[in-house]
Amino acid sequence: MTQRRPLLIALGLVVLGALVWSGLAPYDRGTWVLEVAPAVIAAPVLLATGRRYPLTTLLYVLIALHMLVLILGGAYTYARVPLGFWMQEALHLGRNPYDRIGHLMQGLVPAMVARELLLQRAYLTSRRMAAFLSVCVAMAISAVYELLEWWAALALGQGADQFLGTQGDPWDTQSDMFMALIGATLAMALLARWQDRQMRPLAGAWLTSASRAS
Repeated sequence: MTQRRPLLIALGLVVLGALVWSGLAPYDRGTWVLEVAPAVIAAPVLLATGRRYPLTTLLYVLIALHMLVLILGGAYTYARVPLGFWMQEALHLGRNPYDRIGHLMQGLVPAMVARELLLQRAYLTSRRMAAFLSVCVAMAISAVYELLEWWAALALGQGADQFLGTQGDPWDTQSDMFMALIGATLAMALLARWQDRQMRPLAGAWLTSASRAS
């Protein structure tokens, strides 16, 4: 646990620095607030629960990467992120695809969080059922996010265009959810065993916290 402390501190400082930088002069302040809100909410929760319910190093890294994706999208808006323009040119695409990265992470990271909580809290013992339910959780979160975008569009009218970032794509909602499904599926197929190996040393801390809670 103490061996990974420098890495976790470094991740926190990188995310904090990126958040401060992104807030100095974002393209659209309202969009920035909406985009970085999940990272701002998640960070205190992770700090408050880190000792009693430590997560794997893999998961902390993935969460930090997801936060950076959100923060970068908030700074430029998803349709204007320079990395997306580079990808658009390199892959000969008709739109800036950076938002697809965001939705891929929106599936991958929540699925990994759900899997770790389900198994570490011993809600499930079956890895296959944990994988299935984790993908379901990720898709539910993706669907709720799309509903939030819809409500934002209704409430803000044209002012929500930067937040929606559809870039004229009539199938943007369906594409976003499909990317989340891909992300969640890739997480279960490629990262589950890595996560299992890192969860074993943390099992004692979770059991101790659970016994205290009961």
